[in-house]
Amino acid sequence: MATVETKKLTAEEFFQLPDPKDGSKLELVRGEIVAMPGPGVEHGEGQLSLGSLIKVFLKTNKIGRVLTASGVVTERQDDTVRGPGISYYSKERLPLDLRVVGYHDQLPDLCVEVVSPSNTRKQLREKIKEYFFAGVRMVWVVEPEDRSVTIFRAPDEGRTLYGDAVLDGAAVLPGFSCKAADLFA
Repeated sequence: MATVETKKLTAEEFFQLPDPKDGSKLELVRGEIVAMPGPGVEHGEGQLSLGSLIKVFLKTNKIGRVLTASGVVTERQDDTVRGPGISYYSKERLPLDLRVVGYHDQLPDLCVEVVSPSNTRKQLREKIKEYFFAGVRMVWVVEPEDRSVTIFRAPDEGRTLYGDAVLDGAAVLPGFSCKAADLFA
């Protein structure tokens, strides 16, 4: 019996695919499409809250750009394209006046993952490692269930904040800060 080998997609081919009609979210992992359930209301609110806070900050502090649900190429050869809920690019990595159609060839400085019920801890750990290995400088994991945010400055170094604890951008997003609770308001 013959086996059928499927062609692995490149990041550029993946970008050209139409959005799934069922609302699911797609990522490309080593050339293969991985479908995940579409995010729910809680996920969307968390993503919008933090993205809006960063966007307002960047309007008066022109140090970079914030994007939501945009693909990030973390591996080439067998391409991998992840879709963090929020990406922040310093103006050094993504100039303020540069128009990009498709995926940017630079990695963001900060990736934010908003946890969905379908996410497993193992998946999140692997994604965090992948982001850092590719060159992302910081990762935040927003957990709507317990209303927390965990800051990773390295793949194995997380600090979790709740309530009135202050989330700040440190050297990656200098000058930005808000209370952890603001992400869920």
